[in-house]
Amino acid sequence: MKIMKNIIATLGDVTHWVINLRIVQVLQMSKKVFYSAWVQREFQQCGRDCEFGGFSILRGAKHIRLGRNLYIGKDVVWEVFDEFHDQSFTPSLSFGDGSSFGDAGHISCINRVSIGNGVRIGRKVFITDNSHGASDRALLDTAPNLRPLVSKGPVVIEDCAWIGEMACIMPGVTIGRGAIVGASAVVTHDVPPYTLVAGNPARIVKRID
Repeated sequence: MKIMKNIIATLGDVTHWVINLRIVQVLQMSKKVFYSAWVQREFQQCGRDCEFGGFSILRGAKHIRLGRNLYIGKDVVWEVFDEFHDQSFTPSLSFGDGSSFGDAGHISCINRVSIGNGVRIGRKVFITDNSHGASDRALLDTAPNLRPLVSKGPVVIEDCAWIGEMACIMPGVTIGRGAIVGASAVVTHDVPPYTLVAGNPARIVKRID
């Protein structure tokens, strides 16, 4: 095993003289440019100068409208359902111009998720306008993935909001213009414009005048 490790390490060292970090970065950038040009054709609408790191899951792209100059990270999951089992929906997911959505983020939509202009969304953020079933005792003996999808209302994130890493934005929530959502916050109620919220459930920490 030690001999094998030494051989592999030597190969890595020799290979670096042929393919150094700069070359790898150029190859990675070329791949991203190709993927971005390819995947944007899937959407209902996609503006110019959008960059995509790569989706783990992209479902319902025909219901997604994207503005210009967006950055969408890698390992992203966007699930826009127009049907689920025997249910039918008319969903809409939209981004304005100049917004970003971080790596490993997840959006689930059966109703409407609207993200404005200049919005910054960190890594591993979860945004959903739906849940598997309502708070109904009769449903709790059914596996969650078999329960009907229910929406309490759309999610709206207004212009220039900033959503911290690993935050959760729950159904029926509007996050006001210029608001800041702290890392790992769970947002279950509307966030007024120009406020900072944090915690689980998220509460107003500061009003920014």
